[in-house]
Parts: sequence; structure tokens; C-alpha cells
Amino acid sequence: MIGRRVTHRVADGVRVPGTWRPAFIRNGDYFLTDLFVYADGLVDCWGLVTLEEFEEKLRSGWVATELPDGARASAHDLAAWTFSGPRTWLTPELLLAEVRDTVDQLNGRPDSTDRCLADVDAFLADPTEERRAAARDSYRAIPETQRHYALGDMDRKDGPLQVLVAGVGGETEDWPDEPVTQEEYDEAVAYFEERARWAARGPRVPADGPAEGHSPALHIPQTYPLRPSPDPGKQGLRNDYPAPVTVGGVVHPSAEQAYWAMSAADPADRAAIAAAASARDARRLAADAARRENWEQLRTHAMTTVLRAKYTRHPHLAGLLLGTGDATLLYDDDSSFWGANGGRGRNWTGRLLELVRSELHASRAGLG
Repeated sequence: MIGRRVTHRVADGVRVPGTWRPAFIRNGDYFLTDLFVYADGLVDCWGLVTLEEFEEKLRSGWVATELPDGARASAHDLAAWTFSGPRTWLTPELLLAEVRDTVDQLNGRPDSTDRCLADVDAFLADPTEERRAAARDSYRAIPETQRHYALGDMDRKDGPLQVLVAGVGGETEDWPDEPVTQEEYDEAVAYFEERARWAARGPRVPADGPAEGHSPALHIPQTYPLRPSPDPGKQGLRNDYPAPVTVGGVVHPSAEQAYWAMSAADPADRAAIAAAASARDARRLAADAARRENWEQLRTHAMTTVLRAKYTRHPHLAGLLLGTGDATLLYDDDSSFWGANGGRGRNWTGRLLELVRSELHASRAGLG
């Protein structure tokens, strides 16, 4: 739950909303700190990571959910202590589920609670046992620590929800040895009918759709060496991935080499860069060559041209790009202009990949 814990970070002049929660980082000892969660799916746990990378941090114990008796802990500039009989309610799976819900909430998207209540509405409209089972599964998918808040009713908590998904004769999570009576069930149904009348007055959905993407941010890290593969995965989205690109009638071994060739003012330098043995060699040659006049104003156009050429020529790579959904693409690069670089760069390559991805969708939809 976000509550009043509202913060943000700025990425290339764009304000990315976020929130935070306490957590322990295990770096030798245990450190009580703040875990920042942002709307684009990045989590700051002493370094910005994607949700996929955050899951690894949980499983490795870097973000700690187990607090051993006798372990040393501290809060910077505040206090130090030793755990004695510690109790924790979190597991890696539970904390990950809570963080995923938080990302959904920051984006105004349905979280696990909203999905459960949608299944409840579907059951009430068509009360079959199959729909009740779906609602029950959705209820159990809500993180255990959040179930009591599902109805926003601090008096009855999630009692009516438990009764409804259990059904007459079924058992609830809180009272497993006391079967639900017909009277209790009828009260629960009446409770949800009253909620439905209020729900009809709920917020309107923006006509143009949500402002943020539905997919978690995708990190495209630097990887060496890159070789052609029938299934290259994220490596196929790298500019230095070996996929021939034709620009200006010249075939270049990769998008990166095509970009660096375009940057050179002298035709002889452009030819040498295009013929370089690798993208790294092409970059080194380009660094020593005279740059086109006003290249800083031309480079994003040049990169857009190169990326369009790459994904138009290689349908399987276009499929990889389309497969990223509407995820924010975080591209690592030696340049902080082109790379996201842990939130410190401008991520222009990632942003242009998202533009080309949109153009590919438009082409398939007949809008191109």
C-alpha cells in the first residue's frame, strides 16, 4: 500500500513516481534501509534493478527476508543491535508479490486485490462453482499481508470476501474448522450487492488508455561476445548484435557499425568503419575520424534511421522487439547519452527502440 509514502526520481527530465518501504539489506551485516519502488518497474535496493533482477536479489538474500537470531544489524547514523528472537512475516515470494502490486498501484493498474474483486463481480453476475473457484484462487493470490485490506473495511476486514469464496459449507482462511452457514453466506452476498451500487460511481477510465506501460521494465545489458543465433533473446536487441543493416546503399555488419559510419564526415572514413572487423573497432575508428558537422543535432535521427533499417530487414528481430510489449526498455551503453546505465544515463537507445516498436505495431495494424 502506497499511502502517503510518495516520492519520485527524475530520468532524463521525466518525473517517475515512486514509493518506499523499510527493508533489510544483507551486506555482511544486516542494514535497515529504504526500498524504493518506481512506476517504471525499477527498484532501488542500493542500486536500481528491474523486477527480474530484484527477484534475484531476494533469492540471493541481498534483500533479506530471513533474520537469523544473533545476527548483527544497524541503521546508518542511528543505531546498531543484535537480533534476539526475531520474527518476520515476509518471504522472498511474498515481498516480490507486494512489490509487483506496488508497481501496479503506482501506474493506476489493477493489482492482485483488484483482480480478485473483478473475479468476485463475475461470480456474483454468474454464480457458478467454476467462477467461485476462480475468485477463490484470485483471493489466495493476494499477498497474505494485504488480504485484510482487500475490501477497505477496517471493521469487517476481508471476512465477507472469505465467506463468499468459500460458499455454504466451505471453510474460511480465518476459521478453518467452522463451515460457512447459509445465513453467513446470505449476509456476505448482501454486503457485495451494496458494494456494487457504490462501485457504479467509480472513476472513469481515460479514453486514450493508461499513461504508463503494463509490462515491467526490461533491462538490455551489454554482453560480449555477440554471435548470430536463431534464438538470441535480449541480445538480438543490442545494436552491436551481428545483423546486417543497409543504410545509404551500403551494407554494414551491425546497426552500431552503420551508426558510426554515418557519423564520419569523410567518405573514406565511412567506408573503413563499415568494413571494420567488429562494432568495437568501428567505434574506435569513428572516434579518430572527423565528425559530421552538427552531429550532436543529427545523431538521434541517424540512430532512428539505423534501427528502422535493422528491424525492417530482420523479421525475427522485429518479433523480439514486439515481444517486449509496452515495457520501458533500459539499454546499457558506454555512453550515458545512449544508455540507461542504472538510472544515470539518458537512455536514448531504449527510447528509440520503443519508438521503432510502436512503428512496427502501426505497420502491422495497417496504420504505417
